[in-house]
Amino acid sequence: MNDRITQLLNQDPLILQALREDISSEDVTTNAILPAACPGQADLICKQDGVIAGLPVFERTFHLLDPNVRITFYCQDGDTVSKGQKLALLEGDMRVLLTGERTALNYLQRMSGIATYTHKTAALLKGTTVKLLDTRKTTPNMRIFEKYAVRVGGGHNHRYNLSDGILIKDNHIGAAGGVTEAITMARNYAPFVRKIEVEVENLDMVQEALDAGADIIMLDNMTVEQMKEAVALIAGRAETECSGNMTKENIAAIADAGVNYVSSGALTHSAPILDLSLKNMHAI
Repeated sequence: MNDRITQLLNQDPLILQALREDISSEDVTTNAILPAACPGQADLICKQDGVIAGLPVFERTFHLLDPNVRITFYCQDGDTVSKGQKLALLEGDMRVLLTGERTALNYLQRMSGIATYTHKTAALLKGTTVKLLDTRKTTPNMRIFEKYAVRVGGGHNHRYNLSDGILIKDNHIGAAGGVTEAITMARNYAPFVRKIEVEVENLDMVQEALDAGADIIMLDNMTVEQMKEAVALIAGRAETECSGNMTKENIAAIADAGVNYVSSGALTHSAPILDLSLKNMHAI
């Protein structure tokens, strides 16, 4: 996880962009209330149960405004937190604390919401060998943060972006003229070390993908019974992944289908935020 935290802390341009979105010229309210520097404190409070994720980003947001802000954390990423729990003490110029509050909380709430949703979903697969994967259905300019949060919550990352792996989907198949043609083209273009994954919708496509030498076969929008038939047909000759409207409400039923992976866009596109707040701000 330390390497991933380092990656997060190398995302200053993204965090600065978020700050500029919220501060186009000045924080007029804070500047009106506090015309001069004033040291103070505030508490980071959890307002509902969940899994915390994004504390390094939360801290970095304030440090980009003022490196003298001090934050003492009473938890770390991946910890289970509960309603009413004090998560951190912030100390510094209250103008900075007020100005950075919303952007820092937006990151922390969003990432913690994803970690919490992922944790609940991964728990439904506990005791199985199935790995829970995220997708590229992420908020623009938030992918590195959201995929990190999935890992914190106990999930695994699928490819990071289009350069990261070959995944032949339905429109690629249509453009190529068929499953075999698409796999052959990918095999001829890509280095031999690259795995080729192909999305299929029925058993005929499964067989064609097998015959063409796919490394991973994604079973898209199939019923559990159809998945079991597909897994039996594949018989270990390729890895298997299922996808298509996978949420924590239905994912448990997939566990006994025999697939290696379950990918769920809901981990990042449907997770509600975890409610967190800065409270008790006062001068010192």
